[in-house]
Amino acid sequence: MKPTLTRSLRRIACLTAIACLLAAGAQARTWTSSDGTKTFEGELLTYDEATGKVSVTLSNGKQMNFQRDKLSADDIAFLKENGTKTTTTGSGGKSLVTAASTDPKELFKKHDGKPADMTKPVQVFILMGQSNMVGLGNVGTLDAAVKTKSKYPYLVDDDGAWTQRKDVRNVFVMCSGNSPAKDEHNDWMSVSNRNKLGPEHGIGHCLGNTIDSPVLILKSCIGNRSLGWDLLPPGSEPYKFNGETQPGYRGTPKDPKGNGEPVEGEWYAGCQYDGDIAAAKKVLENLESYYPEGKKYEVAGFFFWQGEKDCGSEAHADRYEENLIQFIKALRKDFEAPDAKFVLATLGEAKKGEGGNKGKITDAQLAVDGKKNKEFKGNVATVYSNPFCHGGSGNSHYDGNGETYMDVGEEMGRAMVELLKGN
Repeated sequence: MKPTLTRSLRRIACLTAIACLLAAGAQARTWTSSDGTKTFEGELLTYDEATGKVSVTLSNGKQMNFQRDKLSADDIAFLKENGTKTTTTGSGGKSLVTAASTDPKELFKKHDGKPADMTKPVQVFILMGQSNMVGLGNVGTLDAAVKTKSKYPYLVDDDGAWTQRKDVRNVFVMCSGNSPAKDEHNDWMSVSNRNKLGPEHGIGHCLGNTIDSPVLILKSCIGNRSLGWDLLPPGSEPYKFNGETQPGYRGTPKDPKGNGEPVEGEWYAGCQYDGDIAAAKKVLENLESYYPEGKKYEVAGFFFWQGEKDCGSEAHADRYEENLIQFIKALRKDFEAPDAKFVLATLGEAKKGEGGNKGKITDAQLAVDGKKNKEFKGNVATVYSNPFCHGGSGNSHYDGNGETYMDVGEEMGRAMVELLKGN
């Protein structure tokens, strides 16, 4: 071989190796804090030049969001030169859905059976609440609705068998208070092998049809829990109602303020909140055990269906709106997902304008909708579920009617899609 040709080939090989190294370096880098005291490894996910927000995926798959001014001068220079600039419209600074995918005809079409693209981060949606979010709709009534009323055709295949989605994972964990959680479900989205259902099927199919990424429906809840006591979020302070002091987060009736730590051997305000959050985080820490081949994830949204138990307490009903606002903020903080969307549903039997504790709670749930609450504009939506309730009440679990759970779930899914696409 001629010397000139040999040198040319060596030069090409060298340049190729350098290009590979640079490409690898672009995937992950060592980031340094502005004061130079802390470093961490992570891959740049998004960078919004206008707001200064940076999103990085850590080596464990967890997403970290922070402002540009928290970084060193070298990192800021890197962002300016190489950063992926975007306008934040969805989780992680990018829109998860497109206008085409949100066509009403596409929201609940039959799935093509294909698995998800596992090169993309798993989009996580966390479901919380009490018994009706747990799900007490009878599958028998759903089966009848599909066969005799031709409703929810996307749930069955051409032979009438329940379909199974390989792009939407259905996980349900449950604990009592802050005790260890138990896996109730950990499989692909399907009605098969179920005798009860909640709103997760309507939610899951809607999101699966509109998000071009793996979707994880992660339910973490248990029945008979109030927002004003069991699910009281961090940041909630003690307050007086009719002359009596109501406990703040991690407080008790004897010690309403508490010391900021869980109370050993005793139920305390926020005990179930602590348990549900810990159970959900454990799933995400072991992602591949719950979403096969899942390496990275983003918490894209939260769903909440609750309120029955708070109706039994005048103090809790009176404080519901304030507690709900704090609950939304606490969830986003605990999961380091400040852009995650939040969708809640009112009690199915509750009507606008009615009095009593139920009326107070309904008014509070409607008041946090982003169309009314400027702070939550474009990131919180309330589904008024009364038109989708087919009898019964929250306490009777809507008489086990599967159509109620499906219809409310579909509406919650639609509301989430609208938030994700930036409406």
